[in-house]
Amino acid sequence: MSAPDEVALGERDALYLRRAIGLSALARERGNRPFGAVIVGADGTVLAEATNRNGESGDCTAHAEMGALREATPRVPRATLATATMYASGEPCVMCAGGIFWSGIGRVVYGIDAVRLRVFRGELATQRDAELSCRDVFAASPHAIETIGPALVEEASQPHRGAWR
Repeated sequence: MSAPDEVALGERDALYLRRAIGLSALARERGNRPFGAVIVGADGTVLAEATNRNGESGDCTAHAEMGALREATPRVPRATLATATMYASGEPCVMCAGGIFWSGIGRVVYGIDAVRLRVFRGELATQRDAELSCRDVFAASPHAIETIGPALVEEASQPHRGAWR
């Protein structure tokens, strides 16, 4: 499978994706896998943000996207989430794509794609992922989930350099 072409972003999308990428670097500094996520409302309000916390918590579901969803969904109305964007430093995995679906979020922008990420992860069984694109998960959704990415791939790749081996 070849890596998808990188897409260009507008100023607002680039701003919040860079914020998610910054959170991924923070996750790595704390001994976690380098992923970050930010949920932003249609009006530009940051609704939630999180880093990956696998290393700190020992919880295999402590992905950045899931953390942001856990923060947002109890307090943000579904109608607000339907017009919100999830910014993820890396392409959401199958679990996170499922969480995004269940939350009702209508738009996802991500940095490094899963194909490029696998180069960093290597072949260790504990670092492999289910080879299913978030687009495939979202395609099964009865509501549209706009998906934009990969974007800012070089920036999104930085926290992964040397983090997986």
